[in-house]
Amino acid sequence: MKIKTRFAPSSTGCLHIGSVRTALYSWLFAQRYHGSFILRIEDTDIKRSNNEYIKNIINTLKWLGIMWDEGPYLQSDRLTLYKDKITEMLDLGHAYKCYCSIDRLKKLRLQQISCGLKPSYDRKCRYNKISSNDQDYVIRFKNPLSGQVIFDDKIRGEIIFNNSELDDLVIQRRNGIPTYNFCVVIDDLDMEITHVIRGEDHINNTPRQINILKSLNAYIPHYAHVSMVINHDKSNFSKRKNACNVLEYKNQGFLKESILNSVLRLGWSYHNQEIFTIDEMKKKFSLRHVSKSPSEFNFQKLLWLNHYYLNHIPIDNFLINQLKKNLQKIDIKYSNDMNFTKIIDLMRSRCNTIQDLAIQSRFFFEEITILNIDVIKKYLFNKHNMILQFTYDKLSIIKDWNSSNIVDILKSMSKKFSIVLKNIFMLLRISITGSETSPNISVIMEILGKIKTLCRIKKILKIS
Repeated sequence: MKIKTRFAPSSTGCLHIGSVRTALYSWLFAQRYHGSFILRIEDTDIKRSNNEYIKNIINTLKWLGIMWDEGPYLQSDRLTLYKDKITEMLDLGHAYKCYCSIDRLKKLRLQQISCGLKPSYDRKCRYNKISSNDQDYVIRFKNPLSGQVIFDDKIRGEIIFNNSELDDLVIQRRNGIPTYNFCVVIDDLDMEITHVIRGEDHINNTPRQINILKSLNAYIPHYAHVSMVINHDKSNFSKRKNACNVLEYKNQGFLKESILNSVLRLGWSYHNQEIFTIDEMKKKFSLRHVSKSPSEFNFQKLLWLNHYYLNHIPIDNFLINQLKKNLQKIDIKYSNDMNFTKIIDLMRSRCNTIQDLAIQSRFFFEEITILNIDVIKKYLFNKHNMILQFTYDKLSIIKDWNSSNIVDILKSMSKKFSIVLKNIFMLLRISITGSETSPNISVIMEILGKIKTLCRIKKILKIS
């Protein structure tokens, strides 16, 4: 049997870290066993579904490279299929119309709670053979009244539910729209899904869905329920509370490789290996190595991973274009004649994200307009000011402008004025970058070029 998995998010919010992990695990499982991965959007919640969320789901998966073999399917396009199956179940006696009013159901619920009972439908209409075309109704599934639902969860082991504890599930609302728990069953059946990998919040749905499949004499897929992803404060991730749009990480200059590795390790491990290539993920991922315990999302670990990838990926057009995009976001203008390769090579070891890279590299692309007068006074006074002037004069006669020749000049200034070389470096650093900290100042000067470097030194000399 060919392995088929699916990722079936609802279109009621942007994809967050927990949802991406479910998608990644489902995709990797299918990839490892040369199966198929299906994308299905569950959009039958008319009030809360939004096309913008559908776009977000698709764009997030594309950015991460989690590509589907079939889909994306929209449940709203499949209503005829669901209704045909409901009609079939009514005809077979596996479902029934429930005419109980909303008011009656509310009173029943309150009465049960007041008596310390678990709220559930009392099956009044299951035994009522009278039907009416004048009343609103829902359609309920006739859940078995006895026996057990037993399934072998591929992460958690054997799980048992007593049918007596399960309600007669509503499978079609009063407005005629089928419910999630029914649609997902019919979709999994119709699409021949063999393995359902999803969050543990769906465990209680599983016995109801299995019973519906059994009523249709259908194949029961294998189920694997992954633990919840939690915040640092141990609370659950959620679309409303966290507003965790994964694409925001992209906007902040994170690389997809760091996101995938961070998400992969939320509950899964392989020996002591910390970082995986995509090919390694596909070869090594298995459900038996997935933990049952909740997994804490560690933002600092994500930063560490992103720093690693930022410093190990090749400096090619992709990385250069990403830097340019992030420069544009902070309104920094650049010219394409700048040596972006050298800038990235010099600066990236100090940065965690491409956004950091853009911010910390801004002195390459724009004049230093805001100068810290206190810093200038600290370093540029009397003798130091004179040294900077002499250094300017010597630098101006260099014909072959490169880091090595620049350093030779600075060493000669150090000897001439009996001042340690690092202090001369600091004078130039303040003059050229406007900061007391920066990477190798001679390399910065080489990248900036002779004209820009001398102009900045001259500007400081005028101020000081």
